Amino acid sequence: MKDIPFISLDQAVVSMDQWGLEGRPFVFICDYKGEKVWCGSEEEAKKWGISVEFNSYPSHTYSGEVQFEKSPLSYKDYLAKFYQVQAGLKRGDSFLVNLTFPTPIETNLGLEDIYIHAKAKYKLLIQDTLVVFSPEPFIHIENNRIQAFPMKGTLVVNEKNHPEDLRIDAKEQAEHATIVDLIRNDISRVAFPIQVEKYQYIEQIKTHSQDLWQMSSLISGELMPHFRNKLGSILKAMLPAGSITGAPKLATMEIIEKAESYDRGFYTGIMGKFDGTSLESGVLIRFIEKINQKLVFKSGGGITVFSDPEKEYLELIQKVYLPI
Repeated sequence: MKDIPFISLDQAVVSMDQWGLEGRPFVFICDYKGEKVWCGSEEEAKKWGISVEFNSYPSHTYSGEVQFEKSPLSYKDYLAKFYQVQAGLKRGDSFLVNLTFPTPIETNLGLEDIYIHAKAKYKLLIQDTLVVFSPEPFIHIENNRIQAFPMKGTLVVNEKNHPEDLRIDAKEQAEHATIVDLIRNDISRVAFPIQVEKYQYIEQIKTHSQDLWQMSSLISGELMPHFRNKLGSILKAMLPAGSITGAPKLATMEIIEKAESYDRGFYTGIMGKFDGTSLESGVLIRFIEKINQKLVFKSGGGITVFSDPEKEYLELIQKVYLPI
């Protein structure tokens, strides 16, 4: 990945605005902080070892045995970070903090094997460096209309649970409502009027062990005239994605920086594709990275003043999986 000619988000905005106005297709990837962006044609992406897939599910399932072991941080270590975040929440610095951690994993599958066989809406493979199989959309733009699909709320699928449990849980309700308000505010920077078309709908996510229910909403708006086709400017106004920071963004990102003590890198950044008329993009979650020849799975979840640390710790671990 060191050879890929990354540029900053500010530099990429110029090209993406121009290509949007020209109707020229391109793909892009952007890290969490907007410090590393690559954009260009799909053919150029392949030359640099960047492979992307959107809403493309493998026609066959993996026939071999999947070996997968995870070694998450201890509950004691998690608890220390959890209470550090809770202190910021109780001070009123934030209403919601997305706290994440790296989990060492071992599997008999290589990154390319995972990319080929994973079932996910948004898939990314960068050389022999990282793989993403994300279920979460970021924004969709078509016919001067922008849509966002914030995803907050997770529950394991089993005989004791029902998807409705997500909607009636006080903590999940507060977390989801906060993100919907944040994304609605983000969209208001580039569009008017704005509406919440669907609120708290549930989708089932397949994993190699146990399935998960995830809760999302759909927010849309009409792009303001001076933002139409200026795709880079729209993305810059919306980044970083609210679902992976929290609210308010700037103060929450300061809490995240102090509590996490590791580099997210491309984890919780975004990927996207413009086909000449519409833009599709996804959030880079469900993320495996090779670091010093070892695999690390980065995952996390939203913390509010209502959060139960044991449940949050369990959710962090449950999100470490392969969708195969």
